[in-house]
Amino acid sequence: MDNAAPPAALDPAIAQRLKKTPDGLVAAIAQQHDTGEVLMLGWMDEEALRRTLTSGRATYYSRSRQEYWRKGDTSGHTQTVVSVSLDCDGDALLVQVDQVGAACHTGSRTCFAGRGLPVTAEPTQQTQQTQQTQQEAAADA
Repeated sequence: MDNAAPPAALDPAIAQRLKKTPDGLVAAIAQQHDTGEVLMLGWMDEEALRRTLTSGRATYYSRSRQEYWRKGDTSGHTQTVVSVSLDCDGDALLVQVDQVGAACHTGSRTCFAGRGLPVTAEPTQQTQQTQQTQQEAAADA
């Protein structure tokens, strides 16, 4: 077993691929690994990403508190990291996790639960067919 200390910085090959905001952050979408449920959006800088990759626990950077926070350290609602992917543009991360408890600070399972906005655009024919197929599948289940 390797007892070497974790690296002091994010792997430069990974850091080079990141397209950060002017304040050095990248959006990090947390998703439940086995259901695909989108849990939350957080922010990571290079250090938060390094901590996430080396610890196996999701670590974010709080823009309001200007500090790092590891999901679940105070609430017990942990995110164990299953995988991390960088999108094609390098400006967003997908962090697939095993979420224990609520992901949202309000106590909701996800930060998006019950917060849908009305879509008033007329659906296309393809969208209508997809919705019909989904409804039929749900009725069969």
